[in-house]
Amino acid sequence: MNIFEKIGKKLEPTFEKGKPLHCLYPLYDAIDTFLLTPKEVTSEGSHIRDAVDMKRIMITVMIALCPALFFGMWNLGYQHFLSQGMESGFWNCLLYGFLKWLPLVIVTYVSGLTVEIIFAHKRGHQVAEGFFVTGFIIPMIMPPDVPLWMVAIATAFAVLFAKEVFGGTGYNFLNPALVARAFVFFAYPSVISGDSVWISESADAISGATPLALAMNGSMEQMPSLLDLCIGTIPGCIGETSKIAILLGAIILIYTQVANWRIMLSVVVGGLVTGALLHTAGMSPVTGWEHLLMGGFLFGAVFMATDPVTATHTESGKYIYGLLIGILAIVIRVINKGYPEGMMLAILLMNIFAPLIDYCVIHIKIRKRKVNISRHKIKL
Repeated sequence: MNIFEKIGKKLEPTFEKGKPLHCLYPLYDAIDTFLLTPKEVTSEGSHIRDAVDMKRIMITVMIALCPALFFGMWNLGYQHFLSQGMESGFWNCLLYGFLKWLPLVIVTYVSGLTVEIIFAHKRGHQVAEGFFVTGFIIPMIMPPDVPLWMVAIATAFAVLFAKEVFGGTGYNFLNPALVARAFVFFAYPSVISGDSVWISESADAISGATPLALAMNGSMEQMPSLLDLCIGTIPGCIGETSKIAILLGAIILIYTQVANWRIMLSVVVGGLVTGALLHTAGMSPVTGWEHLLMGGFLFGAVFMATDPVTATHTESGKYIYGLLIGILAIVIRVINKGYPEGMMLAILLMNIFAPLIDYCVIHIKIRKRKVNISRHKIKL
């Protein structure tokens, strides 16, 4: 019996029905399930038994996010000390980034789980493990110096209006993490837009412009090299800078079959082709490959577009869904000069159309089968 199990057995009676802390039982149950093996298992009847459950899927996603998170925390410190004209070692940069990330993740979990617990208590349901991933992602897609109260409001809004009002985990049609970022973008645009928000506590004389902002302003001579874009030593969100770390996460998700490679591939192909066409037409100063390496394109393709709840479910639909996300993301970047990062809006828009895509794919297949059956009958 490990230490978590011993602590859990001692605390469990205080959360039982009739006890003062019974209203917090969903929180206790969620943490207990996350740390230990779920208590509810199939014991009789005809069932498919599989080692893969929601808890293991969520943990796998969090493990896949870790390379991007750790690099992002180091890069946050690196960009800060670089803007101050100071030299600092690896551990100092990592510690600085960790101390910036920690309050964000605490506020995210507290505000989001509060809403989850209230709904779970009212409905008599368990707190689903899905929010552990949502709460892990939200700090990775926010500016490092975003006010904590804004993060709390955005997270609560996302959990409430993008998830719980529709029935909770598995019933939401929008990605809650992206809804939280969209809320901050539309409600407090100055906090998430501009050059000064992407380097924490940067010096006044230092421009924190991201590669996307430089491309939008036509400052191509200041663009970082392709190597820097791949490694991630550039200003940006914690989770979106290192493309190598994101690809490591993609390999983990594909190998464990937690995320669908068809969506990832089609998003990349759609973005690459659209970026190349717009560059050839003279509408975009950067090439298709550079579009893939800038902003949150790859992070969105790997961790956001592949959300199994909000994405399409048919095999053909996954290709259509991914292609449209890639195309829309680049089109928004190039056409809308006021918003150089188009991945968030592209995914949210296609989340809305995902059920329609599945509906059309299914009905097209049904019609084809009916036609084939009719032809077969005529031949007979």
